[in-house]
Amino acid sequence: MSDIRRSILWVIFGFSLILIWDQWQIYNGNPATFFPGSSAPKASAQAPADSTVPPASRAVTGADHAVPGAEAPAPAIPRTTHTARTDVLALTFDSEGGALVGASILPHAAETGKALRDGQTPLQLLVQDAQRTYVAQTGLIGAAGTELPTHKTPMRLVSGEPVLAEGQDRLTLRFESAPVNGVVLAKTYTLQRGAYDIAVRHEVSNQGTAAVAPQVYLQLVRDGMKAESDTPFYSTFTGPAIYSDAAKYEKVEFEAIDKNKASFQKTASDGYVAMVQHYFASAWLLGQGIERENFVRKVGGLYAAGMLTPLGTVAPGETKTLESRLFVGPQEEKVLELLAPGLELVKDYGWLTILAKPLYWLLEKINGFVSNWGWSIVLLVVLIKAAFYWLNASAYRSMAKMKAINPRIMEMRERLKGNPQQMQQEMMKMYREEKVNPLGGCFPILIQIPVFIALYWVLLSSVEMRNAPWMGWIVDLSSPDPYYILPLVMALTTVFQTALNPLPPDPLQAKLMWMMPVVFSVMFFFFPAGLVLYWITNNVLTIAQQAYINHSMGVPLKFNLPKFK
Repeated sequence: MSDIRRSILWVIFGFSLILIWDQWQIYNGNPATFFPGSSAPKASAQAPADSTVPPASRAVTGADHAVPGAEAPAPAIPRTTHTARTDVLALTFDSEGGALVGASILPHAAETGKALRDGQTPLQLLVQDAQRTYVAQTGLIGAAGTELPTHKTPMRLVSGEPVLAEGQDRLTLRFESAPVNGVVLAKTYTLQRGAYDIAVRHEVSNQGTAAVAPQVYLQLVRDGMKAESDTPFYSTFTGPAIYSDAAKYEKVEFEAIDKNKASFQKTASDGYVAMVQHYFASAWLLGQGIERENFVRKVGGLYAAGMLTPLGTVAPGETKTLESRLFVGPQEEKVLELLAPGLELVKDYGWLTILAKPLYWLLEKINGFVSNWGWSIVLLVVLIKAAFYWLNASAYRSMAKMKAINPRIMEMRERLKGNPQQMQQEMMKMYREEKVNPLGGCFPILIQIPVFIALYWVLLSSVEMRNAPWMGWIVDLSSPDPYYILPLVMALTTVFQTALNPLPPDPLQAKLMWMMPVVFSVMFFFFPAGLVLYWITNNVLTIAQQAYINHSMGVPLKFNLPKFK
């Protein structure tokens, strides 16, 4: 009976490790285990290849793909780019469609693993070059047979300053198209100091003789490349995400788009459409109550996600406007919460968000006092261990009792190895006499596993760790230790902690008890330093508490090493 219980214990332990690994795979774009997506029909905004389809169904296209059947007017306006700069953003606009084709996040350096300093190349989130495509586009689509200005239509910059001046809080750029079937589209981008959200106003003027009923599309188009911070050992989600009050936060895997099996809320009157990657995101935001049709599709080798909203009938001589916002920036939770309902969910904590959010809140509060994210991690783990002290003490007392009687169990197993039934009876008798529960040290620890998995996601997802120093050689908590000192310390503390635990009576289980932590430690050589620091702190506190309880119960400090043959 004891062997069965021991087997159950190690199966649970192994499953816990598998659970962590499975969540990495979910973020890496592999099929989800806990939140499987179902097949769904294609979004109605998707454009079939048939050129006979009405323009309203086929105007939304990729970055360099012309609208099928809709030839843009001759480029009387020469194609060029325009730049604008605030204290946090450096943007590049293309005169073709007035699209945003470049965005650098100035407070974040392009390189990781180094100390953040002045003069470093900033991280470029939006980009359009020979290697990468990640852009924000907008335009109009009309009724069947009516061509209107799109993101391929030449536009002229009619007003705007390139740099936010000293003492200035707002910067505005206005692009206007030439008339297309009598319709002029004007886009006005308004940037504010310290803000990553850009106000985007679309003005549609009907200079023709017939009424039009255009729809405005807002889309993000990008390639399928992962963020550079991803590794084979830990990976976060990259791809489109759609939020609505009805369906909440929905991630759409690139693989699902490839197979035309993307499932998401198609119509809504609230929410946003975003492109998400590790630490950073972009999102189109419309006001509450504005009806929109969400779409996700693939165009060539690129992925497009966006929304389509009707502007209503625009009579000759009339102008109608649509207000929207474009967010391009880091996943700073407090900033995202203020911009739009649910936008903070682009910082994805997985299925333990209910635990992760308060842990992040506490981590941020601690950092407000110590002003060092490394020491904040250490102090947070100390507080968590203190909160679970009595629960852990119960588990460690049970382990200490098991360790005290372990020599007698081993002797009895050797003596009665030819009579398994009697051996089980004697073992159960010994447990009753000594008041030992073989699983007593298991359940208190299992209760804490969700908390530490949630903390793992907090540290992995928080952009604040990027280029954040701790001490000495650790100048970036989001990158692996360049000298592997922390992973070595983590491996040693894991081995030390394992040696304090009683060995299972079964030699095979004893070997498994040692192999699994060692394999787990090897993986941490490639993990961000902040994650390794958190695990080291947890190990050290666990060793200290376990050693103290063993001493208080009179159990000698003895390392239990299995015999490998």
